[in-house]
Amino acid sequence: MPASPAPLAAAAAGPLDLPALARRYASVRARSVALATPLSAEDAMVQSMDDASPAKWHLAHTTWFFERFVLATHAGYVPVDAQWDFLFNSYYQTVGPMHARPHRGLLSRPSLAEVLDYRCEIDARIQRRLEAGDLDKDSAQVLLMGTHHEQQHQELLLTDIKHAFWSNPLQPAYRQDLAVQRGAAAPPLRWIARDEAITEMGARPWPQAAQFAFDNEAPRHRVLVPAHALASRPVSNAEYLAFVDDGGYDNVALWMSEGWDRLRSEGRRRPLYWHAHEAREFSLGGWRELDPQAPACHLDYFEADAFARWAGARLPTEAEWEQAAASVAVEGNFVEGDALHPQADAGADTGLRQLFGDVWEWTSGAYTPYPGFRPLPGSLGEYNGKFMSGQWVLRGGSCATPRDHVRASYRNFFPPPARWQFSGLRLAKDSA
Repeated sequence: MPASPAPLAAAAAGPLDLPALARRYASVRARSVALATPLSAEDAMVQSMDDASPAKWHLAHTTWFFERFVLATHAGYVPVDAQWDFLFNSYYQTVGPMHARPHRGLLSRPSLAEVLDYRCEIDARIQRRLEAGDLDKDSAQVLLMGTHHEQQHQELLLTDIKHAFWSNPLQPAYRQDLAVQRGAAAPPLRWIARDEAITEMGARPWPQAAQFAFDNEAPRHRVLVPAHALASRPVSNAEYLAFVDDGGYDNVALWMSEGWDRLRSEGRRRPLYWHAHEAREFSLGGWRELDPQAPACHLDYFEADAFARWAGARLPTEAEWEQAAASVAVEGNFVEGDALHPQADAGADTGLRQLFGDVWEWTSGAYTPYPGFRPLPGSLGEYNGKFMSGQWVLRGGSCATPRDHVRASYRNFFPPPARWQFSGLRLAKDSA
């Protein structure tokens, strides 16, 4: 297992706080195991579609990341099992070949117990390196990046197992103890107007900048944001139900061509996980009554765009969304709240609400590089940049996202038909 990553930067920021990094590493790693604890070995192996991965693979792949890109940078490193380099590589072509993504559900071996042992062994090796002060600046920075990478997979673990359980004829709950939280009525949707402005968006390149951000968030740059208005909150289930009841899924004028073709060929009539005949939806806690006040969820880009057209509005641009988010605190319904489902916001009817947490919000922005974008050097440069084709950007995090993983500049991205993620929408419109 040869060393792979090139140095991240020639002029990086000062040294990382290694004790704080060690605490973060331990906390993130423990949360992944805790999220997988409700799953049996059989649950952890299932793969319900090509876009999803088994929970066991998520647990193994995130561990492989630390072994490959942190530990293996030392000369003479001996891997736990050299064959696993093939099994748990995701898409790093510069590292070597990998097991095909659609067939990850065939990996009955190694067992779940072996994967958990693998995690413990790599954690012990990382801890020894940290305690010995044996991590140079580049390795420490990759370790930090690896914790954010693992947090992405924590959310994927939840969305993927939700789809797997929904696909099971028994439709079991991930956790029976998840409480049904129903708040008071959400405030009426209001429009928050902004004048035309030149503003900055994006992040300063990491690791030259002390604040972590993925390379696709950089560089920070100036943009002209025309006058516009944003909705004060995400679109609710009740509002989306009105679109369904008004024949939104039958009105070709509302839909992009690809979206309409998929709608017809796949027989889509409602959001993923909504029951066909009753006001119920499938959640990680099993079937529950649809909360009309909670944000509409599990919409693909085409559904979000069609609803916006029906509502006489549009989706926000990335710049509009980030300009608004930069002025509010990163607070909301995140994975730490343990609801694992979007919640109605019954807070004071002031300003913009729920920009963070609950549901990822589709924007009208294609996932393309910012002016001056530079991917990370070496194999880690494959992490984001090579996917800048045919995908759309979502913002803000969801009820399955760790709170300390998101920020105003964070760019999530998925293909337009993807709807198994916790994705919803916020409306925007041009100023008159």
